[in-house]
Amino acid sequence: MTTSELVRTPYDRRVQLVQDTITSRSKLTDDAAKELAVHVLHALDSIPERMR
Repeated sequence: MTTSELVRTPYDRRVQLVQDTITSRSKLTDDAAKELAVHVLHALDSIPERMR
């Protein structure tokens, strides 16, 4: 038995959420929105926890 389901990590779900938000509010392509989403999450993750 093989399954074709992909295992999505919490990070993948966060990227998808940000990507969906970007594409719903701009004219960027999915690839460009995903690249921007990764940069946005990296920037947010670099903020110290106590400042968030």
